[in-house]
Amino acid sequence: MRQTMRLTADAAGLAEAAALLRGGGLVAFPTETVYGLGADATHAEAVAGIYTAKERPSFNPLISHLASFEAARSQGMFDATATRLAEAFWPGPLTLVVPVAPTCTVSDLARAGLDSVGLRVPAHPLAHALLERTGRPVAAPSANRSGRVSPTDADHVLGDLDGRIDAVLDGGASRVGVESTIVSCLGGVPRLLRPGGVPREAIEALIGRRLEGAPEAGSSPLAPGMLASHYAPRAQVRLNAESLLPGEAALLFGPDAPRGIEAAPSALNLSKSGDLVEAAAHLFSHLRQLDASGAGTIAVSPVPETGLGEAINDRLRRAAAER
Repeated sequence: MRQTMRLTADAAGLAEAAALLRGGGLVAFPTETVYGLGADATHAEAVAGIYTAKERPSFNPLISHLASFEAARSQGMFDATATRLAEAFWPGPLTLVVPVAPTCTVSDLARAGLDSVGLRVPAHPLAHALLERTGRPVAAPSANRSGRVSPTDADHVLGDLDGRIDAVLDGGASRVGVESTIVSCLGGVPRLLRPGGVPREAIEALIGRRLEGAPEAGSSPLAPGMLASHYAPRAQVRLNAESLLPGEAALLFGPDAPRGIEAAPSALNLSKSGDLVEAAAHLFSHLRQLDASGAGTIAVSPVPETGLGEAINDRLRRAAAER
């Protein structure tokens, strides 16, 4: 078990926290809403570490935190409505879900394989300073084990995650105490995906229209706090494949190859060593690559249902579901 450091809210603490994040570590830090569990959003294995620490049962999209609207523009594409909202409420407790920009560096795993990205510029001065020093988008769900109460001070974080993360940057109590409001700005229809720190009324007054509700359950997950569906490739997905049928692409796990692998038109291994963190980091990008190969079916080797394997299998079952 790793030793979790409690870092002070000064230049030395910020420098250590930023260095840990840039090195692929996990650092909890305060925002004006709740404490977030941060990892470099561009580093898929670091993002996978969030799911391990939180014991999160499925790969829902994570919010990526930026130091400024300018930095956010390099990750997502902002239409007129999204721009007005960002200019009015950032920095602040509002997350905007927008299409990914061509220059987006947020990993597939942090986006749960989607072509959209959830972005926020937090108002907390310590969070802002940390993001400035890190210089990368930082994925950060609430810093607690999945299903438990969101933490509003460093003691809450350590009560849940001591020994599971590298550090917590102690900035005292969070001011708002509830998560950010999430608004989707996709397809020209602004939708309220999650109520939070910015009231619906304030948003509707600014944009001059009523916010639509979230899509019905069963559609793709757009943001944290929503029911997850699946990243559905065009190809069919066949699970727990011990052997390959003619023409099937292969998504492998571990050192052992299934029968018929020599005839596979395309094959990728989530982790030859059987490392579930590495497998989680590769899951969405490997599915995309195999889907792009043109194979009609992707045969998936068995993945153990332990640790992160539960989340990996959850996503694979959703990808394989009838549609």
